[in-house]
Amino acid sequence: MEQLFQQRSEAYREAIEAYLSGQFCESTPWGVLHDAMRYSLLAGGKRVRPMLSLEFCRLHGGQWQKALPLGCALEMVHTYSLIHDDLPCMDNDDLRRGKATNHKVYGETMAVLAGDGLQSAAFSLIAAAPELTADQRIEAVAVLAEACGPEGMAAGQVLDLTPHGSEKELLLLHRLKTGAMIAGAAELGCIAADASAAARRQARQYALQLGLAFQVYDDVLDVTGSEAELGKSTGSDREEGKFTFVNLLGVDGALDYARRCTEEAKAALDGMADTQFLRELADRLIRRRN
Repeated sequence: MEQLFQQRSEAYREAIEAYLSGQFCESTPWGVLHDAMRYSLLAGGKRVRPMLSLEFCRLHGGQWQKALPLGCALEMVHTYSLIHDDLPCMDNDDLRRGKATNHKVYGETMAVLAGDGLQSAAFSLIAAAPELTADQRIEAVAVLAEACGPEGMAAGQVLDLTPHGSEKELLLLHRLKTGAMIAGAAELGCIAADASAAARRQARQYALQLGLAFQVYDDVLDVTGSEAELGKSTGSDREEGKFTFVNLLGVDGALDYARRCTEEAKAALDGMADTQFLRELADRLIRRRN
């Protein structure tokens, strides 16, 4: 299983990086905007979200390359959210993925515009996806808009800025801020394969639990990880007075919660064939060090 995971994830990552590297390369009078967009877009990262799009497309009988515009579009939106999340008016972070945050390099105004540019460009990518039907493109636009909009990631960001202190509130926050986009990535892969509505629901169920496990474990890493490992500042949740699963359950309790979410994610795949990659991915996300 490990060899299969390594081979497939490397193939996916190479395709994703090549696709993203081909964006915003043209010479223009506003080239600094493209530079700022590429600075964050090509700064690395796990690329979990576009990988999910490619794998769910493959899993449901599609050529995974067809899902590249969709998965990469969602990755652009994810990148825009990170740029804006790091701004002084939000989390005010200096480091992201081991590099200076976008506004530290290009200034706050250009960072805002880089995020805006990435978001709009993402929908252009989907609208022009060459191997998808018009109906598939429309469905994909709707899924991404819901995932990142006022009923998804943006709503989650609002909740993240709002004092909270219960498990119910934490679950809603993480489902919206993190889970919505991860679920959207999985569903986009199903759309690229023209999978059934039932398959799309199953993909979302897996991805929502995966996203929750990812975020709970992220809460743990903020306490137990180092800046060198994470490529970003640690202890920021505590400094900002944020209530996390570590506050609620302690480190060991939060780790156990993340493991249970991971098992629920894998259980959502029951009845499907050839799910080794997705099961291994779920396990690896709660063993990561960054």
